[in-house]
Amino acid sequence: MQALGDVIGAGLRVLFCGINPGLVSAETGHHFARPGNRFWPALHLAGFTPRQFRPDEQRELLRLGLGITNVVDKPSARADELTKAELVAGGENLVKKVLEFQPRWLAVVGVTAYRDAFNERKATMGAQDRRIGETRVWILPNPSGLNAHYTLPKLAAAYAELEKVSAGG
Repeated sequence: MQALGDVIGAGLRVLFCGINPGLVSAETGHHFARPGNRFWPALHLAGFTPRQFRPDEQRELLRLGLGITNVVDKPSARADELTKAELVAGGENLVKKVLEFQPRWLAVVGVTAYRDAFNERKATMGAQDRRIGETRVWILPNPSGLNAHYTLPKLAAAYAELEKVSAGG
């Protein structure tokens, strides 16, 4: 397995933050790489990208003002394999990263991971009161196929809300 590097740069419109790399992502070096993960289709259907990107095209996001990172760097088959301590430490590292790169929005994909990482038990989907420096925070549904409650159309609609707000509309 290889380290899964961030797709990040200064002043992004939105920095998407996964929970942690899945095993396929860790093997390929590409975020949201597992077949069946709906991140890339949801991103396109929401209007963030002009077409559906493949995981190996992840660096193309930078020219659109978008990036990707993770709360926790350690790969696992399922996010529920992470400990609360790993999520809290990951949240602390994420704050440092956000302060360094200063995206306009941080979009965490997974409400449970956000609650654990930032000790905000009552956090819900959408815009949060929390700011990290000047960066606003938004919680999106996890696009994993394991999150069957959210169909692709529901995911795309949730992502489209952030696309509209982050684009200034």
